[in-house]
Amino acid sequence: MHRLACLLLLFCCSLARAELPETDWLELMPPEDRKALEEMPEISHDSPEADGSFSQKGGLRQQKDLPAVMYSTRTVAALNGKEIHIGGYPVPLESDAKGRSTLFFLVPYPGACIHVPPPPPNQIVLVRYPKGIALDDIYAPIWVDGKLKVEQVSNDLADAAYALDAGQVRLVEEEDL
Repeated sequence: MHRLACLLLLFCCSLARAELPETDWLELMPPEDRKALEEMPEISHDSPEADGSFSQKGGLRQQKDLPAVMYSTRTVAALNGKEIHIGGYPVPLESDAKGRSTLFFLVPYPGACIHVPPPPPNQIVLVRYPKGIALDDIYAPIWVDGKLKVEQVSNDLADAAYALDAGQVRLVEEEDL
């Protein structure tokens, strides 16, 4: 009987996780940032990085002459500690001995590591996933489930305003669309 109760509990927990609603990337921005983004003029994508030439560190670093919203680290406090389900594209940072990505940035659109300007810091999430996932194609979208934290992270590649301790990471499959 105890074993049956444990199995039932595990089954219910897996159903609850499967029903976690998708978090939209814009939900990570405070309303004033969303408004500023909507009103922003067109931005040039002309740079050496756009041509695939990288001569300096800082692939996701912001240029200095963009509208202020493109540098925003403002977050939504209500999301701190919340379990979320979010889709995006990985920018691998660290991997384990088997080559699986255990630390990566999650960004809202493909190619954010080579297209400029990159997303604002409040649109970049550092994902910690000790189990690791094989990421053969950074243009393949993934789903990430886990606890979101308001946490400023900065490294040579980018600045992020959020971090996420992932419980599950998987490739988006055709039936998800």
